[in-house]
Amino acid sequence: MTRTLDELLRAAAHDLADGVGPAPGLAAGALGRGRRLRRRRRVTAASTALLAVVVVTLPFVLLRPRPAAPPATPPPTVAPSPTMLETPGADWATRPLALPGDWVVTRAQTTGGSGKGFLLDRKRGRYVTTDRYDGIFPAPTGSLVAVHDDSRPKDIGLIDITNGKTRWYQVDGALSVPRWSPDGRRLLFTTHRVDHFGFIVLGTDGTKHTYLVGPLGWSCSNFCDFTWLRNGREVALTLTKQRVPESSQLRDLAKGVQIFSADNGRRTRFVDMPGAPAGPDAWSPDGKLVVVLGQEEPLLVETATGRVVNPLPAADVAWVSDDRLLYRRPHGSGDFVLADPTGRELVRQPLPKPLVDLELTVAPG
Repeated sequence: MTRTLDELLRAAAHDLADGVGPAPGLAAGALGRGRRLRRRRRVTAASTALLAVVVVTLPFVLLRPRPAAPPATPPPTVAPSPTMLETPGADWATRPLALPGDWVVTRAQTTGGSGKGFLLDRKRGRYVTTDRYDGIFPAPTGSLVAVHDDSRPKDIGLIDITNGKTRWYQVDGALSVPRWSPDGRRLLFTTHRVDHFGFIVLGTDGTKHTYLVGPLGWSCSNFCDFTWLRNGREVALTLTKQRVPESSQLRDLAKGVQIFSADNGRRTRFVDMPGAPAGPDAWSPDGKLVVVLGQEEPLLVETATGRVVNPLPAADVAWVSDDRLLYRRPHGSGDFVLADPTGRELVRQPLPKPLVDLELTVAPG
């Protein structure tokens, strides 16, 4: 019986199994649900990762310092305009013509010395006119004036302007113009005679000393003229290092100046510099700087080393102090200018019209 019951149960189960078919869309639904679940997990993971990046990046963005503002461009430096003094009136000749730095005009004459000129009479404090001499050269101090007459080529006259008394002294032939020592007590001449070359020192009492100069190893330049140093005890001769063709716009390249004693004519020292000083006033009072005429332009030079400090507008200058220069502007109406050693104009003094086209001599007031 038991076996029969078992057999009956198995047969019934098979019959039931054979009657059951697969549910339509079940597999497809299951697959679709699986895909949706996977997609949702991927989106969630991506969102979580993006949030993590934002969370990590945001603090660095917030904490990053702001870029520094670009430095402000300084405004261009504009040199202040010089103080302009008034042009002297029509009565300018009735008193000494004052210049910046407490210097005055002592002589005005056409270049070369011929023709009418104006001469300062210090005693009377006014200018006198003269056309009697071919050259007038007032001393930087005192009342003496050296005069030259082309009809007396070997002589020099000394006039005391306070009394008009004139003394004539025979000096030599082939002479340069006379150059006064800074103290106004001696005159310096260069003698260009073929048989001897050198310089002559003439005292105001007529005492004369001639010093011949032998070979110097270098040829001389600047017309081979001797000039005073500011100390009034020495004279200088500029030597040439290299000559340039006559057709060149450049000047000869200077080697420096050979310095001699004005008392005995002996060489004292040599100073390297790239040009020729115009005269004693070209040397600064402390002796540290000198203005020279270089190959192309005027130059401010350090005397100890020969180093060029900077160019200047003019070479014919007068140092009125260790840091102030007085010179005449090379252009326009030739105003006088007080400047610093860089050439920056501080004060400008126009000239009266009768003096604009004349050659001027200046001296301490």
